[in-house]
Amino acid sequence: MHRDFLAIPDFSAAELESVFRLAGSMRRGEYAGKPLAGKSLAMIFMKASTRTRVSFEVGAWQLGGHALFLSPRDIQLGRGEPIADTARVLSRYVDGIMIRTFAHADVEELARYADVPVINGLTDLLHPCQVMADLLTVRQHLGGIQGKQVAWVGDGNNMANSWINASYRLGFALTLACPEGYDPDPVLLARAQSAASVRVVRSPAEAVSGADVVNTDVWASMGQEEEQERRARAFAGYTVDAALMSRAKPSAIFLHCLPAHRGEEVAAEVIDGPQSRVWDEAENRLHVQKAIMATLMGGAEAA
Repeated sequence: MHRDFLAIPDFSAAELESVFRLAGSMRRGEYAGKPLAGKSLAMIFMKASTRTRVSFEVGAWQLGGHALFLSPRDIQLGRGEPIADTARVLSRYVDGIMIRTFAHADVEELARYADVPVINGLTDLLHPCQVMADLLTVRQHLGGIQGKQVAWVGDGNNMANSWINASYRLGFALTLACPEGYDPDPVLLARAQSAASVRVVRSPAEAVSGADVVNTDVWASMGQEEEQERRARAFAGYTVDAALMSRAKPSAIFLHCLPAHRGEEVAAEVIDGPQSRVWDEAENRLHVQKAIMATLMGGAEAA
């Protein structure tokens, strides 16, 4: 019976800890295993990518495996083949599937019909691998997420939803500052509030006050470019600048999943400043995804 990774709560807290330990040993160069030797990962990209493609492709190779890049031009999904049929066929060829697409339901359907592990590389609802990398970065620089306060400033998007899922599973405090009309998913929010201190506020200053981690993302995600002007008006006052960062703890770190628009959601002085950990965060995509692939596709156990 195979396992999938479509959302952070698909793994228990103990399983997440195991992934982080394994990813940490990979980052430190202490892991020499090749659990993907002779195995292939199909990478379906219905949305373009820099970090997701490079980190999964390089990661599969470093683990001894092989990754295939499949765009809508390369496979029949782009010409209307049912997702279920694609899942059944790919399962006969490969040992795992990573998909980056629009509708979360499409990923769930792919996983339902695939006989191999499916990893969610991003949907409009969730971006779990990125938040796993963020959590690994927190662990790297602050020693772990337990007892920490995390602030989210900006859109209640797939990143915000995945931070909410992480809080639900791991129990840390999370405050999200979102403009009215840009709140995160209400179902995921309600579930997380049953298990952790998760709040949505309108004031970035309130969210960031006393925070250990300050996190933001672009105001208009991929596919929302035509909304840019309207969103720029809605998000006025939501820029993470030095004044806002000063409300967080002096030891606080700044995270951004990238790409970033300096002067919009974040000031250059913050993302390029001493509290920024965005480059470690980007690197950690490689390590955490390797740990996820090793666990799901290679049967690896944490070091």
